[in-house]
Amino acid sequence: MSKHWKRAGAIAAAVVGITGGLLAAGAAQAQEVVRLGNLKFAHFGAISYIKEIAPKCGIKVEEHIFAKGLDVMQAIIAGELDVGATASEAAISGRAGGAAIFVVAGFAKGGARLVGRSDLKMQSVKDLKGKKVGVTRGGIQEVLLLAELAQHGLTVSDQPGKDVQLVFLAYADLNQALMGKNIDAMMQSEPQSSQALNKGFGKEMLKPYDTPIGEPVRTLVMTEKFYRERRPAAEKFMRCFVEATKAFIDTPAVAEKYVREVIFKGQISKDDFDDAISNSPYTYDITPEHIQTTTDVMHKTGVGKMSKPPLAKDWVKTDLLVQAKKSLNVK
Repeated sequence: MSKHWKRAGAIAAAVVGITGGLLAAGAAQAQEVVRLGNLKFAHFGAISYIKEIAPKCGIKVEEHIFAKGLDVMQAIIAGELDVGATASEAAISGRAGGAAIFVVAGFAKGGARLVGRSDLKMQSVKDLKGKKVGVTRGGIQEVLLLAELAQHGLTVSDQPGKDVQLVFLAYADLNQALMGKNIDAMMQSEPQSSQALNKGFGKEMLKPYDTPIGEPVRTLVMTEKFYRERRPAAEKFMRCFVEATKAFIDTPAVAEKYVREVIFKGQISKDDFDDAISNSPYTYDITPEHIQTTTDVMHKTGVGKMSKPPLAKDWVKTDLLVQAKKSLNVK
């Protein structure tokens, strides 16, 4: 073979090598980004964990933390997120307000507790008459609190004059208000309610799961655009969700370490975590029936002020979840 042809062959090989390298680099760079909205609670931990394992799922997940579910909905409406983790009431209010979203999975159950001041003799919901009760406005805890008060025939307002006066506070401020005796009781999330019990300034009055809602299921929602137009990425994300949740369910030590050390930076104890998750276990599933019942209770109690409550059958889409669980042999 002449030197000319040898040189041509070497150049061709180099070009192929460079092209292959560029293609590989391009594939790495082309890893799709999924924008995820989340909240800082113990039972939202598996959702945070998705970003840690996302590269092996073939996607990159950018997590954005919000103060409450309604803020996640606002970001979705503004086009800033593809997927969001919220309590069901925020998803329902968002859909009623025109957010183009689908509920695609559930990720935790329960996660609420009615906690009274430990220095007061209160044991039942009826003992709240004449008391100030703290709750976060628009949260699932407000829905459950109003449903409990209605079941016990108690009237309620955020102004004096009714049987129970509501004091609306952020989740992070409720414990401080109870400890400072500015409120008499609170309907709180996890792990904050467990912390109140373990630190001794609160005592459990009730886990509010005897309303028609039962144990509220936290919802994973996707924008309709992401669900319809970026189907391969949506499928990868859902498989990643199932993998992350399975890891937390199957290996509690992994869940505890990640939630306590990474999410809460050592601010909650092992007892706080264990008690919180016992009251808000991780799950995958959700049903249109559960969302419809929650919608009906919200409409009845006036939470969300929905003029036209959405029908769950129109926007609960679990096909991606079913597919992901099947592909990973998860029951």
